[in-house]
Amino acid sequence: MSNFWMDLRPVLSSLSRHKTAAFLIVLEIALSCALICNAVFVIGQRRELMNVSTAVAENELVRVQTIGLRKDENPDVRTREDMVLLRSIAGVRDVTISSQVPFGNSAWNTGYSLRKDQEKPTAHLSLYMVGERFLDTTGLRLLEGRDFLPEEYQSMAVLDKIEGDAPMPSVLINHAAAEKLFPGDSALGKEVWNGNVASRVIGIVDDILPPNLRQGNKAAVLQPVRFNYANGGSYLLRVAPEDRDRVLKEAGVLLDKAMHERIIFRLERMDEMRSKYFREDRALAWLLGIVSLAMLLITALGIVGLASFWVQQRTQMIGVRRALGATRRQILRYFQLENLLLSSAGIALGMLAAYAINYVLMKQHELAPMPLWYLPVGTLGLWALGQLAVLGPAMRAAAVPPVVATRGLA
Repeated sequence: MSNFWMDLRPVLSSLSRHKTAAFLIVLEIALSCALICNAVFVIGQRRELMNVSTAVAENELVRVQTIGLRKDENPDVRTREDMVLLRSIAGVRDVTISSQVPFGNSAWNTGYSLRKDQEKPTAHLSLYMVGERFLDTTGLRLLEGRDFLPEEYQSMAVLDKIEGDAPMPSVLINHAAAEKLFPGDSALGKEVWNGNVASRVIGIVDDILPPNLRQGNKAAVLQPVRFNYANGGSYLLRVAPEDRDRVLKEAGVLLDKAMHERIIFRLERMDEMRSKYFREDRALAWLLGIVSLAMLLITALGIVGLASFWVQQRTQMIGVRRALGATRRQILRYFQLENLLLSSAGIALGMLAAYAINYVLMKQHELAPMPLWYLPVGTLGLWALGQLAVLGPAMRAAAVPPVVATRGLA
């Protein structure tokens, strides 16, 4: 401890004579700390979002979406014929149709309540209107209860013609929706209300994602509605991963031959839909990563430059200390302690600024709060960077011969 205080006094004395240079390096470290902590935090948030599970067999699913160029009097018939054609393609294990898909271009949402006369919905849910064999085709797991029975499915074309509220006796909800509607209680068999329409929850499924993850709502409801191509429904085909491209090509040809008066405007693999959906997030993560590395490099160069300048300016002082018996290790420790003090001051200011920036991002962009463990990790990282950056100049200072320094030849 006595050696520490003996080293500390000359360090503080020297820094007091170079206040401007010391302040600038502290400010540089603080700025780097604040920006890098938030950049790394945002990168982590984006990576977590990009790795989110869809709860479906993503690597085995392809999407085919068409729309007619003229009004179809019986779109249900055409939809059934399309699905027969799609099932005839070699390698297709199953086919279904849905109003929306994860990472899709459009989203349906609706509010569900626990009572008919409730003023505000208990939860807003992403609405999937799904055809037969949706669970089997997508690989979505049924956690509790049962799947829809054949007689429970209703035609979208018929529902569109019903005046007033259409009946919907049964629904499936995902686990996130169950927690929102019935926190801490089982949702199975419970009654929920969509406006004036009551439905019974017959099953709980895994957390299938909504098309738009940026809304932050993973709660979803599945209704047994036979969507059709005329309403913009998406055919989902389950195939082996190696057959996806071939199946998509054949599906486009078959559907075009079956009906020329329509546009086949989406032939997509779901893994490619994920990649496209997160394209901007990946770009942001890379940009922030490059900026963080640049900030670290600039900070390290600043420390090296200042330490080198101070070594040159203090050559005489170093020589005197060596002549008075200071060892190379003591000289090295002097510069490392000096850097440790500057880094600690910069880190303290930087952490305060980092949490202030995070607070603003939380308020303006609904970003999650930065975890407290960033404080010790960031501190250790910047301490290590400072010690490595100052090591070269400090070793050069420790290598100055006492005789050369005292004669003013170095």
